[in-house]
Amino acid sequence: MDLNSDCEMQTEADFASLQPTELISQDKPISYDQVENSTGGFVYQITDLKRVLRFLCLGTEKGSYYAKEKELQRENIHCIDRLIMNGRGTEVVELIYTVSTQGRACKQGPTLYALAICSRCNDSKTKTAAYKILGSVCRIPTHLFEFVKYCEKESSGTGWGRAHRVAIGKWYNDFSKDPKKLAYLVTKYQNRHSWSHRDVVRLAHIKPEDSKIDMILKYVVKDMASANSLYSEDKSVVDVKAFLDAVEEAKKCTKSDIDKLRALIVEHQLVREHVPTGLLDSKEVWDTLLRLMPMMAMIRNLGKMSTLGLLDSGSVGETLVVSKLGNEELLKSARIHPFSLLVAWNQYKAGRGSKGKLSWSVNDNITKALEEAFYKAFKFVPPTGKRYLLAVDVSGSMQTPVIGSSEIEAFEASAAMMLLTARTEENFEVIAFSKGYTKLDIYRGDTLKTVLKKCSNLPFSGTDCSMPMLYAIDHKKKFDVFIVYTDSETYHGKMHPSEALKQYREYAKIHDARLIVVGMVSNGFSIADPNDPFMMDVVGFDTEAPKAMSNFVTGKF
Repeated sequence: MDLNSDCEMQTEADFASLQPTELISQDKPISYDQVENSTGGFVYQITDLKRVLRFLCLGTEKGSYYAKEKELQRENIHCIDRLIMNGRGTEVVELIYTVSTQGRACKQGPTLYALAICSRCNDSKTKTAAYKILGSVCRIPTHLFEFVKYCEKESSGTGWGRAHRVAIGKWYNDFSKDPKKLAYLVTKYQNRHSWSHRDVVRLAHIKPEDSKIDMILKYVVKDMASANSLYSEDKSVVDVKAFLDAVEEAKKCTKSDIDKLRALIVEHQLVREHVPTGLLDSKEVWDTLLRLMPMMAMIRNLGKMSTLGLLDSGSVGETLVVSKLGNEELLKSARIHPFSLLVAWNQYKAGRGSKGKLSWSVNDNITKALEEAFYKAFKFVPPTGKRYLLAVDVSGSMQTPVIGSSEIEAFEASAAMMLLTARTEENFEVIAFSKGYTKLDIYRGDTLKTVLKKCSNLPFSGTDCSMPMLYAIDHKKKFDVFIVYTDSETYHGKMHPSEALKQYREYAKIHDARLIVVGMVSNGFSIADPNDPFMMDVVGFDTEAPKAMSNFVTGKF
């Protein structure tokens, strides 16, 4: 166990000889600012802006143990509406921009939905601010199409207003300095979410600002012949035409043209979406794609490449994949979110796809590289030197999907987040809790698979989030920081978690002992008392969480 001996109480004299204060069970409020959670327990209501942050990072897809997806989504949307009505809409837009551009959220869906709400609202300042950041948030056509879909859902009318049309037009025209990138994007992402470039360009009445953009829009709205009518000797136009010609040539390739297709891929940086469906079972084609493949595309296609034998042990493909996954700079520049890596790791080691009949032989080196990449994807923070109790909620409500992934439960995600701190700090203990607690022998070198195995026989029952502090009191141990990974649906205990921390401070004579609550579900609850400066609420899988937690623990806040 990575816990220094000074963390443990040597004698009972180390504790103050205090008598417990009057206990108030968790099914009754202890202050006027507590609210009832979904289980009948009383907790603290997080602010609307904090709940919006949870929504952006965690989403509401597949709901929670106690609330369906639509109910959770409606509650989060109401938070955005209230902030806009209270004149704080631009703060929401600023938060959307920060979360999106810093890669803090795993999925763009909630971010795009929130942006659509702000774009279609009646507050002019919020609306203007939202459309201003459209290009920064919608970095690829998939994002743009999803944004348009949500705008249609939120719109009270049937037409596209001027502000909406101008913003969409600007999205395309902003590529005038890099038209080849636009050509790449419109051919890679031709349609998503029941929208295509042809639909969007026509409805937005886009007026191209130069011949390069005009050529590309003619191509997506009409055909290559129409695009060729705008051909000129301008170098940027020549480059765009050459790329579009290569895309059209690739479409015509058959099994007898494998070498030709591979040459086109290399010369023009073509990607999987440019390859004819009939050639997507060619090992040679995938070998060429892999060498040029962007990081996220590589991660998504690990299963497919494995079925073709491209990633067998000792292969060049294995070396390329492991090398890329181990490159922190590549992970950062590709904006790979840790949760995407956790899902990919979970999916790959299963040896089969969640949909369809795809199956493959698992390469242990790639499995290990995926898990290591998960930890590297979080921003590195130096160890604080403090003494930690890491407490993972294993109650029944944590057996629900997290961030919309049917493969990853909230409990498993919590265990992964816990290991991140365990790998950073030297002094820690780990417990799993529900309505009781169990000490876990977790070491810095443990893998997520090891942790889950150690938790496999634990009972998933009711929730009592006071257990971490009561464990410390019962075993007379000194901790500077308690980190609780939970959905805050606590109700079972005879003492509120915030009161348990206060009593622990008195008993252990550590009056600034801190509690960090890592919220794993996009609800509005927290066990952290907002009036206590040494209690903090953070969002699980927010990539900024480790830094925020470190600053909080060391007093840099």
